[in-house]
Amino acid sequence: MNTLRSLLPIATLALLPALSSCGDVPPEPAPLSEDALAAITADAGAPTSELAREVDDLFTREGLGETRALVVMQNGKVAAERYSPGYGPDTRFVSWSMAKTVTAVMIGMLVADGRLRLDERAPVELWHRSGDARGEITLRQLLQMSSGLRHTEAGDPPYESSEVRMLFLDGRDDMARWAEEQPLEAEPGAKFEYSSNTSVILADIAARALTDSEDPEIRRRAVADFLEARLFAPLGMTSMVPEFDASGTLIGGSLIHGTARDWARLGEFLRRKGTGPGGEQLVPSRWVEQMVTPSPRSPQYGFQTWLNRPLDDPEEEHPLFPDRAPASLFSLIGHMGQYVIVSPQQRLTVVRLGHSNTEERIAMLQQLADVIELYPVR
Repeated sequence: MNTLRSLLPIATLALLPALSSCGDVPPEPAPLSEDALAAITADAGAPTSELAREVDDLFTREGLGETRALVVMQNGKVAAERYSPGYGPDTRFVSWSMAKTVTAVMIGMLVADGRLRLDERAPVELWHRSGDARGEITLRQLLQMSSGLRHTEAGDPPYESSEVRMLFLDGRDDMARWAEEQPLEAEPGAKFEYSSNTSVILADIAARALTDSEDPEIRRRAVADFLEARLFAPLGMTSMVPEFDASGTLIGGSLIHGTARDWARLGEFLRRKGTGPGGEQLVPSRWVEQMVTPSPRSPQYGFQTWLNRPLDDPEEEHPLFPDRAPASLFSLIGHMGQYVIVSPQQRLTVVRLGHSNTEERIAMLQQLADVIELYPVR
């Protein structure tokens, strides 16, 4: 009997590999690399090893595309920061459609200054001719992408895209003029239609609020100086480079360049409802609140900003993840997987910049949700 008892522990140990292979004992995760651990700071705000692993997966897991930069800020401090080889803290990344939210902030400042009116007819001279129904389009409807102007964001073949035609073909020298010349395809305010061209119209309206000149250089300088003095400099966003077309209009739907850290600074500014790092109010808090309020025709969109609100049709693809994060979460989203995600209830800003195709982006977004879920909702 004593011999039998002494053999039982040995027999149990011998069975462990078999039990493990049956799935009863989960396999040990692979050791974290030095790069994975080095990305996490002392102010992580989440379990270090778990955050390091989720961040590492964004850079190494197959099927997510190429993550080139990631910055996680929690409660105003950098929690994690990592770059792919060839990229770093000084690399300027193109915004693509994240520029739209910058344009919305600029419009908010001009509304606060009294130079524009949110619910009056948009100040586009071309639309104010007698009998032109486009004259009823308001600034609010432009911000909410419900102007009713004819538009096709992504065409097949690509040259049938209104955005491609504006940026690269017949509209490229005066993008706003080309976008403003489009006829109505719906009553203003009746239909949501995501449109990069609409953001260029907003940028043109901003330029005309700042200067009466038609000189391209004067228009360009007026907008660039305004953004620098009122937004970029107060936030310490020293890397920002906005692009303009030949007529001096900011390409406000797609072309502003900046480092990952500066995009994180913008996200933090919005998380703080428009205040700078020293507490100065750069744009009214009520304007940021309107930016993240669902528009009447699209619950997932506010003023040039994507929202984490559930859709009426559960089968429709959502741009974010309402089942995995608070409804108050919102995001700047750019082509090929550029994200600045802000979750006020988690005191969190997450910047992911890189290159993912449509299928990869869907999978990558769920990996970003894995990072965000590590932080408690307050």
